[in-house]
Amino acid sequence: MLPLTRALTALLLAMIGLVLLLSGEAGAANGAYAVDATDISELGSCKLESWWSRATNTDFSAVANPSCVVDLGRPFELTLQASRARADGDWSTTLSPKLKTVLVPTAIGRFGLAIEAGGSYVAASGNNTVAFVTLPATYRLSETMRVNLNAGWLWDRTIDQHYLSYGVGFDWKFTDTLQLTLEGFGLSGAPDDSAGKIRPRAQAGVRWRPNEIFSMDLIVGHNITGENARWITLGTTVRFPEAFK
Repeated sequence: MLPLTRALTALLLAMIGLVLLLSGEAGAANGAYAVDATDISELGSCKLESWWSRATNTDFSAVANPSCVVDLGRPFELTLQASRARADGDWSTTLSPKLKTVLVPTAIGRFGLAIEAGGSYVAASGNNTVAFVTLPATYRLSETMRVNLNAGWLWDRTIDQHYLSYGVGFDWKFTDTLQLTLEGFGLSGAPDDSAGKIRPRAQAGVRWRPNEIFSMDLIVGHNITGENARWITLGTTVRFPEAFK
């Protein structure tokens, strides 16, 4: 089987299992961070990000986010996120595919640039509810510090409203195994009756990465989905460096 076919098959099988886990009888996350960096993983690698989030207003989400980097003429990161969420007492399951590639690689003292595009679908009906395009830019200050800037377009198809999306984040690897992330993000361009959707959002987290395979994040945030609530998130990432090399 060709490497690309193997990767896509593995990603599809993983997603089938994850969707069953999130929406079935079990009752039951750049990871859970909202501001993306320019970089993608190495060609031929895969990873599985997952996170659990809970808000002070009892909103909840559980997310599984598998991805692989494949050769489509150039390296592309393919992601298919599954999310099971409760908002205002209502439960929903969504699938969010995304495609990302690097346009300008990052380096110390200069900006790197990528482009990503995707959307969200309601699992029960298959209806496309969101489409988006984002340009993540990263400026590396040193080997341990970087600034991430995001700008893009988002279309909320449920209300046929277009938004400008934005984000700024700062990453600092302050020990060999610990990294601090601070970020602010949001949407602009909503009408006055949608003020909740454009309320600024922010979160801060610490990542513990004891080796190249596994990492864990603890994140606290505010207004993560636009509501007036505080969130806490616990996330993990498992990497497969040579998934189909």
